[in-house]
Amino acid sequence: MLDNHAKLIQFFSDAKEVIGRKKLQKMVYILQSFGVPFEEKYQFHFYGPYSEELSLRIEELCNLGFLHEEKEVKSNYFQYHYSLTEDGTQFLNQFGVNMPNCKNVIELLQEKSSRFLELVSTMLYFKELPQGEVEEKVRTVKPKQKYSDEEMAEAWKFIDELQVKLQ
Repeated sequence: MLDNHAKLIQFFSDAKEVIGRKKLQKMVYILQSFGVPFEEKYQFHFYGPYSEELSLRIEELCNLGFLHEEKEVKSNYFQYHYSLTEDGTQFLNQFGVNMPNCKNVIELLQEKSSRFLELVSTMLYFKELPQGEVEEKVRTVKPKQKYSDEEMAEAWKFIDELQVKLQ
């Protein structure tokens, strides 16, 4: 049970801080898509792949005092900031977890916008389809995003870059 929690704590140890629940969901999904052993189950949701399990684990880690959640009021919404606490660091040091080193990839993911990670994660969700069909599917399920051909090309390039870094 705590193994999955420890994997997330390791993720936050590498990430230092994650700003936004959507970004957090997409970062974990993208890492999982490339074989990082997160075990949360994902379904397709309004903003792309979403895991209720991940949301619940994050809530549990906050309740245990291993993660700090800060709610920032924006103009018409709340933005959440997550960071590892000292108790979380101590737990990780005692528990020990076998995870690949993803620190550089996590940093790359953090540099990208939530919108871009939503595109990348949605493309990965449909990765079993040929590339042209993936793009068509993304435009069908996310018409309001109006992703351009340039954004699609940038996302494919980013996926290729992640593939190389996570092998």
